[in-house]
Amino acid sequence: MTSAVPTAIHTPEPPGGPITMFGPDFPFAYDDYLAHPAGLGSVPPEHHGREVAVIGGGLSGLVTAYELMKLGLRPVVYEADQLGGRLRSVRFDGCPSDVVAEMGAMRFPPSSTSLFHYIDKVGLSTKAFPNPLAPETPSTVVDLKGQSHYATSPADLPPVFGEVSAAWHATLDSQAAFGEMQDAIRRRDVKRIKDIWNELVEKLDNQTFYGFLCDSPAFASFRHREIFGQVGFGTGGWDTDFPNSILEILRVVYTGADDEHRSIIGGSQQLPLRLWDRVPARLTHWPAGTSLRSLHGGAPRPGVARLHRTAPNNITVTDTDGGIRTYPAAVFTAQSWLLLAKISCDESLFPIDHWTAIERTHYMESSKVFVPVDRPFWLDPDPVTGRDTMSMTLTDRMTRGTYLLDSGPDAPAVICLSYTWADDSLKWLPLSAGERVEVMLQSLREIYPGVDVRRHITGDPVTVSWEAEPHFMGAFKANLPGHYRYQERLFTHFMQDRLPERYRGLFLAGDDVSWTAGWAEGAVQTALNAVWGVLHHFGGRTEPDNPGPGDLFGEIAPLVLPDRSRPTRR
Repeated sequence: MTSAVPTAIHTPEPPGGPITMFGPDFPFAYDDYLAHPAGLGSVPPEHHGREVAVIGGGLSGLVTAYELMKLGLRPVVYEADQLGGRLRSVRFDGCPSDVVAEMGAMRFPPSSTSLFHYIDKVGLSTKAFPNPLAPETPSTVVDLKGQSHYATSPADLPPVFGEVSAAWHATLDSQAAFGEMQDAIRRRDVKRIKDIWNELVEKLDNQTFYGFLCDSPAFASFRHREIFGQVGFGTGGWDTDFPNSILEILRVVYTGADDEHRSIIGGSQQLPLRLWDRVPARLTHWPAGTSLRSLHGGAPRPGVARLHRTAPNNITVTDTDGGIRTYPAAVFTAQSWLLLAKISCDESLFPIDHWTAIERTHYMESSKVFVPVDRPFWLDPDPVTGRDTMSMTLTDRMTRGTYLLDSGPDAPAVICLSYTWADDSLKWLPLSAGERVEVMLQSLREIYPGVDVRRHITGDPVTVSWEAEPHFMGAFKANLPGHYRYQERLFTHFMQDRLPERYRGLFLAGDDVSWTAGWAEGAVQTALNAVWGVLHHFGGRTEPDNPGPGDLFGEIAPLVLPDRSRPTRR
């Protein structure tokens, strides 16, 4: 996701805990659960070595597999493409290993504390990501309606941007109890979080992001709404999100997911790949030295072609090479739309209400184009103005967001020429990589007429449109108004005691099942839900002083909206 920092929500760190992705729908302390010395639980010894299918080798799948292996189970990972999913890092020929194009996730908020648990565990380092007007970003250009504004801090922008920022702050405070919610998240006050959020869910489930702005007196001006859409808050323009549910946006800003991002040095795909190779310090059942790689003989199984249930209460998986294996449990972590279009499925896999929720999932499109360049030439001072030759750029032109990514003075570098979503992404879909670059360079020439970007390009461009990727069919889930009920069904699917027995044993995970799709933290959290679900399915338990998400479910469960009248609480 991207928006711009002129209207970012920067709040001083008060005494107490930091902002984390703790709720608001399901305020469970996943980070504390992971850090506890007792571990995530145990399964009865008679189940040690039992196979569990893990479908999808992205971050959620590999976290699931890694933790199941530690419990003494034998995860069997299926992957149709490459390990990593949308943590996909592409290296350029002739460039150092830390010069990469991040085709999917490229920036991670520190509030993603469960994600950073694994980043730290595998020994990866991070650095500040050059978001617009972030302290570490040398300069930013905001180009709207043919006029460019150069800034090294928000104070350099025209007053209208400050007015838009103030309007957003006022709207959040008056219509969404922003300060109260962030205070409750810092204190991990579950009751207060639930009280605030449940009232907002009832009130706002049918409201779009744009409608939420229009209802605010602070955004009475169309000009302010237009600038806000094109420049946004946090990391770039959010007008492509205007049709989506305002609840999706509030989850992001409450939990600090839109700010202070970090990038993984050397590429985000290292995280799943290192989990694949990692030998845990503590293992149940398996001999010392066991890793996911060693359990799989070096490579995951192929992608899945068919899923069906077989007696007694098993899940049978047919892979694309024709192999057929049957499991007492399985975890599906890939994009849920694949169950509708790419994988042959029996309807008996899920209750009909869950099938409806899967079918109604709304995915955002997303496109990127990167080129390698000889050096960070954008830091050269303009001989006339003394300003940087180029800047991190936000614009209403086709490119929308241009990011300048360097690895040090005079070292090879990368430009993300364009990062777009939704309708803006669809505009690029029919164009080849070369055609995309030509349009982008033309837009940049209009903004920087004296800069010849082309002469610095040292290799072929790389591009992705996630909606056209056959194993993804979209970038990330973004609920539309009225979709809360569908999301609640998908997220709570790991609590299978509530399901008829014939529907148990297959668990959903992945960031599109989470409340915070598009953020890797959601992939990790739902993986941990699924691990708890499998553990419980096999009669396992957690330690009393480290209860899992299912153990506390009755206290913190998401609100259930009924078909009519007022909502009920579990």
